[in-house]
Amino acid sequence: MLLAVDAGNTNVVFSIFDGEALRAKWRASSDSKRTADEYAVWLTQLMTLEDLRPADVTQAIIANVVPAAAYHLTALCESFFQAKPMVIGDPQVDLGIEVRMDRPENVGADRLVNAVAAHHSYGGPLIAIDFGTATTFDIIGPDGAYEGGVIAPSAQHSSEALYRAAAQLPRVKIERPAHVIGKDTVPGMKSGIYWGYVGLIEGLVSRIREEYGQPMKVIATGGLAPVYAEATSVIEAVDQDLTLRGLCLIHAANTGD
Repeated sequence: MLLAVDAGNTNVVFSIFDGEALRAKWRASSDSKRTADEYAVWLTQLMTLEDLRPADVTQAIIANVVPAAAYHLTALCESFFQAKPMVIGDPQVDLGIEVRMDRPENVGADRLVNAVAAHHSYGGPLIAIDFGTATTFDIIGPDGAYEGGVIAPSAQHSSEALYRAAAQLPRVKIERPAHVIGKDTVPGMKSGIYWGYVGLIEGLVSRIREEYGQPMKVIATGGLAPVYAEATSVIEAVDQDLTLRGLCLIHAANTGD
């Protein structure tokens, strides 16, 4: 079995694949100071609940955008699963796609993995929107090449910035409000955060399509993808396991499994 780890700035997701089948996945908050031992205690207990043992894992792959966490995640794979992990970004790992960027080495590992999975499942050209710590719009060409993208602040961080900057504004939950026009402070904030972000999504998708000059599918992944997909027709599909599936595809392509 394969241990696939997607380590982002907010969360780290651990998953177990049996061939192409996703057997289980677990999410923890990202903490660059968390040691391999701490990860192991938490992860092995959760594996037991799914009738999985560390010995079942024979291979591992990691996509990580938090450099300080790299050592601990690698140590987890090697010490507790006896598997030297394949790491996205290492020169010997072939993603199977061209990265058409001025500085390919600066593109986040998760964004490239998403491109691989998105093209495999949906073809191209397409826009893959990832609602993560930042909201990213990634452009995948007809041949699967990564062709660029847009990085916007996440709705969560925009909301938190508003709360911190304004003394009398509270924290609010990100959800679809009953009305666009708010009749009080909280409903007004919810409307601005929700519908304002829908406007951002629709506006950027429209401008990307216009500049690209071809029809483009739009898919979404990440925590808030379902929340915003219900409000706009520009998002054609929500795929919450996109990154994990991309890791599995890349591992298989590099090992021949």
